[in-house]
Amino acid sequence: MSDTNDVATAQAWAALGGRADLIERVSYEGASGVLPARLPVRELARATVGVCSLAAAELLALRRPGPVPVVRVREGAVATAFVSERHLRVDGRAPASFAPLSGFWRAADGWVRTHANYPHHRARLLGALGIPDTGDDQALAGLLAGELAARPARSVQETVYAAGGLAVAVAPAPVEAALPLVETDLVGESAPRTLPAASLPAGGVRVLDLTRVIAGPVATRTLALLGADVLRVDPPWLLEDGDAHADTGMGKRSTLLELSAPADRSVFEDLLGSADVVLTGYRPGALDRYGLAPDSLLARHPGLIVAQLCAWGWSGPWASRRGFDSLVQAASGIATIEASADGRPGVLPAQALDHGTGYLLAAAILRALTDRQATGGGRHLRLSLAGTASWLLHDLRPAPIEGGTYTPHPWLTKTASPYGLLDHALSPVNYDGAPRDWSHPPTQWGKDLPAWTAR
Repeated sequence: MSDTNDVATAQAWAALGGRADLIERVSYEGASGVLPARLPVRELARATVGVCSLAAAELLALRRPGPVPVVRVREGAVATAFVSERHLRVDGRAPASFAPLSGFWRAADGWVRTHANYPHHRARLLGALGIPDTGDDQALAGLLAGELAARPARSVQETVYAAGGLAVAVAPAPVEAALPLVETDLVGESAPRTLPAASLPAGGVRVLDLTRVIAGPVATRTLALLGADVLRVDPPWLLEDGDAHADTGMGKRSTLLELSAPADRSVFEDLLGSADVVLTGYRPGALDRYGLAPDSLLARHPGLIVAQLCAWGWSGPWASRRGFDSLVQAASGIATIEASADGRPGVLPAQALDHGTGYLLAAAILRALTDRQATGGGRHLRLSLAGTASWLLHDLRPAPIEGGTYTPHPWLTKTASPYGLLDHALSPVNYDGAPRDWSHPPTQWGKDLPAWTAR
């Protein structure tokens, strides 16, 4: 069955500033049993992929003769991609998901959610609560449970935050504050920058990717599928999980630069000189000391597209805090809505805030490229996991479920890579003539030269 009248898609496309008449070119092929939840996660997922596909089709129509291609999104492909990290196999091995010290824990007056997947966050969590690190996570989980059960949830949240760790009190009800889904500002009056003819929407577009974990890397993985030259840049001291990079590094290259070192900063500035897009996924203000504040970037490089992603939104008391999808679910009230019958907080069937925001971010960049070609000027884009959570909680409604039984197998493939043989999800982004798979597998994290490929 096909659905061509989707309210969520219209909402997201309007937030992106797209032409309303183009929505008619989007249709969905349904599948039953995908992303089951109390909240309309299925509707969020397919809409974010739908608008990303439409933004790609819109840009492609400017770069080759012909009308905007039709978009047909398959819900089976969407559901598979939204849990791509769970489908990943590296030489048959399934990666670990959450660490033993990450999860929901009873507090003296409610629940808290911790995130300790990265070693430095694990160390700060234990240090904040006065728990000596014995190296035995199973034993430490018992000690952590006992310590948290004796403390109020809000006290845990603030104590761990003060130590640079990650823990939030589970909200007992949905947070009422509404946040924008996408914020776009036109900056400056530089001349329109016309992209040359190409067979892919983002062909030859140069993207500097300063993001980590899932949402930002999903956005740039999508841009790479669509032809962009994506160079991920990380500091050498902040390691990335190899399995995470194997999942989200498709089609991209990866290099290491220490931006506090003059030589590496000079290399980065050279890359900026011919970049089309800079995408950052750090807390607001975290990169300003390197000259990467949006106003500074756009003053030095008129016509640049600067896209920013954060966890908690761009204003308010939590704006500068670290955060992940699981923590935003807990603090926004999603975990309470999805709770089990015994009252234990629950989770969405995917890290849907991460994946959904990733596709929205890619769509916002594609739309900015389209608009820049017509009107010139730079663009400043802002999205957040909390903004996507607000949309899910307050604006989305369930849509009728139609279609055959879901199975992930048609949307999985195998690719040889430097990490080994990868079983992985295909991209769900689809328009008439869209690429099905990436041009190359992920390269090894941090091993590429800090240079653009030749155009």
